[in-house]
Amino acid sequence: MSKVRITQIKSTIDRPERQKLTMKALGLGKMNRSVEKENSDAIAGMIRKISHLVKVEEI
Repeated sequence: MSKVRITQIKSTIDRPERQKLTMKALGLGKMNRSVEKENSDAIAGMIRKISHLVKVEEI
């Protein structure tokens, strides 16, 4: 599978609890922090739910 780099570009302050938990599950939580993940269906769904808070790049 391909990998994706997910970078947090916006804060989770004043966001619903589910979005905060999704960010934490992806390993994010601070501004400009990046993680690399395998692009599976589960990860793609999580990215879709918080797409307005992150930047995604194919690796």
